[in-house]
Amino acid sequence: MIAAAAAVAVLAGVGTWSAVASEDNGPAVKRVDRLMDSGGARIDTSYFTAGDPDTKRPAILIGHGFGGSKADVREQAEDLARDGYAVLTWSARGFGKSTGRIGLNDPKGEVADARKLIDWLATRPEVRLDKDGDPRVGMTGASYAGAVSLLTAGYDRRVDAVAPQITYWNLADALFPDGVFKKLWAGLFINTGGGCEKFEKRLCAMYERVAEAGRPDAEARKLLAERSPAAVGDRIRVPTYLAQGQTDSLFPLGQGDAIAQAVRANGAPVSVDWIAGGHDGGDREQDRVEGRVNDWFDRYLKDDKSTDTGPAFRVTRTGGVDSTDGAARKRGASADTYPGLESGPRAVPLRGREQTFDNPAGAGPPAISGLPGVGGSRLSQFASLGVGISVDFPGQFAKFDSAPVRDDFRITGSPTVRAHVKSSSDDAVLFAKVYDVSPDGKQQVLPSQLVSPVRVTGARQGKDVELRLPAVDHKVQKGHHLRLALSSTDFGYASPYEPAKYTVSLKGDLKVPTAPGVDTAAAPLPAWVWWLPAAGAVLALALLVTARRRTTAPAPDPALAEVPLRITDLSKRYAKSSDRYAVRDVSFTVEKGQVLGLLGPNGAGKTTTLRMLMGLIRPDAGEIRVFGQAIRPGAPVLSRVGAFVEGAGFLPHLSGRENLELYWKATGRPAEDAHLDEALEIAGLGDALARAVRTYSQGMRQRLAIAQAMLGLPDLLILDEPTNGLDPPQIREMREVMIRYARGGRTVIVSSHLLAEVEQSCTHLVVMDRGRLVQAGPVADIVGSGDTLLVGLAEDIPDPLVDKVAALPGVASAVRAEDGLLVRLDGTEHASAVRLLPELVRLDLPVQSMGPHRRLEDAFLTLIGGTTA
Repeated sequence: MIAAAAAVAVLAGVGTWSAVASEDNGPAVKRVDRLMDSGGARIDTSYFTAGDPDTKRPAILIGHGFGGSKADVREQAEDLARDGYAVLTWSARGFGKSTGRIGLNDPKGEVADARKLIDWLATRPEVRLDKDGDPRVGMTGASYAGAVSLLTAGYDRRVDAVAPQITYWNLADALFPDGVFKKLWAGLFINTGGGCEKFEKRLCAMYERVAEAGRPDAEARKLLAERSPAAVGDRIRVPTYLAQGQTDSLFPLGQGDAIAQAVRANGAPVSVDWIAGGHDGGDREQDRVEGRVNDWFDRYLKDDKSTDTGPAFRVTRTGGVDSTDGAARKRGASADTYPGLESGPRAVPLRGREQTFDNPAGAGPPAISGLPGVGGSRLSQFASLGVGISVDFPGQFAKFDSAPVRDDFRITGSPTVRAHVKSSSDDAVLFAKVYDVSPDGKQQVLPSQLVSPVRVTGARQGKDVELRLPAVDHKVQKGHHLRLALSSTDFGYASPYEPAKYTVSLKGDLKVPTAPGVDTAAAPLPAWVWWLPAAGAVLALALLVTARRRTTAPAPDPALAEVPLRITDLSKRYAKSSDRYAVRDVSFTVEKGQVLGLLGPNGAGKTTTLRMLMGLIRPDAGEIRVFGQAIRPGAPVLSRVGAFVEGAGFLPHLSGRENLELYWKATGRPAEDAHLDEALEIAGLGDALARAVRTYSQGMRQRLAIAQAMLGLPDLLILDEPTNGLDPPQIREMREVMIRYARGGRTVIVSSHLLAEVEQSCTHLVVMDRGRLVQAGPVADIVGSGDTLLVGLAEDIPDPLVDKVAALPGVASAVRAEDGLLVRLDGTEHASAVRLLPELVRLDLPVQSMGPHRRLEDAFLTLIGGTTA
């Protein structure tokens, strides 16, 4: 019925239609994929609607983060469609299937594309219009998409509300803060975009020029500033909900503050939300933030004045560990007005004489505040629990300490201090940070692992400067003291390569903002306070009666001691849902020596299954056993599992071997247990091991990541998309790596979208779709099972005729293929080629040939119903 409705609803050549089954979670969502022309580029879009097609509804544009595609925001688009919006997603230029060069939100490129999408929405009959050509429309998205939301609102008055997340106000200030080149993040930008050649030529030339010089020039700043929301800041006059990340060295809280101040000055409503995570990782609080985004659009697009959009300012605060599950505790604090970054200043006197320190030749070794984009999230989590990891090298920094504080207080905003800086060179580059130091002085914590760079020009004669420290939300406990550190280097930034001596003295107290109007929500009294006494009495009685003790985990199953993996009735619901499943009732077994391919379209539940297998999340039902042991977070049997999921982070200045040795050392296991040489021999890296990782090709990085997963020679190896970004020779080498590893009696599970490669490298397959197991077994059985026929056609046929074939007796499904139709038989008494051929002739199909089909790609498409949407 869905296929028949699609054929009627979608005109030929307009796009590809699909419906998303919602079970009991609201109406089915219809989706149309189409490529749109825009300024010489082809923009890949998806359009989502649900419910009565005659109902007028507001529209929402959702963009994706840098390096992603429209597929990343599909789930949010479907949820908003069910909530009564027409939702349009798209892949930005140079990403996904969209063509064109990356312009970093060029007003004539990416912003013009967004405006073209609004033009198209204005033509849709189901979209509510404020006037002809002007749809009621909002925009949302994170990072790259957040900026294009603001830019489009500045250039196009038809935008009615925006909800940007972890984004920037001025890209020049973000990548060149105070004239200092943020080299590590800039390099990650280029690499994530696919290399310099994927960008507009002006941007590529600018990056290479700045990277070589080690500092930005005026032309570079102008180029990025013109592509930033700040360029049209006085024109952004729409209600704005902003979620900015606290663990974010790329677009820190100061960027969000500039957005809020500008939009509020224009007279538009603003709500600011400081979330726990950011570009450096951590908890992005996705469910809560998306809930606030929905409420924001309900209020300002649907005009629902009864909707509570939340406080004008909210900040997520973390600290301590929940003893029940080991997670960091989170609570929200809020205020009726946004306090900015300087509210409620508190003077903290600092002690310390004038100090002289070195900027070393070559700017090395650099101080370490964090590992932007690589390890920042872990360091930030440690910091929230009172553990410091930052490093300043002796002779390369000055420090000024306060007396122990007499009471608890919280820093909420950007501390400031005046200092006098003198240099033996014309310019001085300093990196300022405020540490929270324990009473014994042995432990110092850098809040959110953030540092503020500053370039002091004309420093040879000495100069007074106002230092603005990173904006943070951090509690300082009684008895601790604050330490201002000024370093000459930092790992994430470019420092002058010429040696110099800096002399620094203070010109006043450290001014710490405390935002007194921000109140932390009272922690609810734990439920166990009420039920624990009664439960204890009941449990004690039960133990007395039965004389049995409950175990915290199922006992090992000796019968499965040699079975690498058995999954039984595994289910996992989406967060805050009782009937929507990411994985449902999945069961399969993996034996020794197998290379198992885990296949399925986006949203099939593959990654969720792998995360449960590795003990990262708990299933809602069912069981996973590895070598007979039930999987729980931290289960000892996980030491027999190696995993490579979503890429590995390496220190670029270290060699491949040094990276692996450092990783293994961090596990705390004996060096002889690593079997380093054996893993390296299987990975086949050869002489490249002695070279710095920054010189590696993508294929070599992938093989190094596989070698890291193989350390300790785990009995079960899990690889998620190991051939991403590799060319055909590299893919062949990766295939041989997996086959060699399994030959030794070990087991490999690989999740991949390259079906031809899976067919060559895997011995067995598990196919999933929409959270359920579709088929499992040897590759040969699935590909050549005999229930799939290729019907060759002399000419193309319309969609309604395809639907009629799918409805014939004995036919499970019929989908288009390059050579005609793929028909899967359902195994009943009517299911045979002999019975099918007369029926096809009766339907007047121009049949040219018919026979079994054996390509994995076609078998896969047939199994999942012909769509990977």
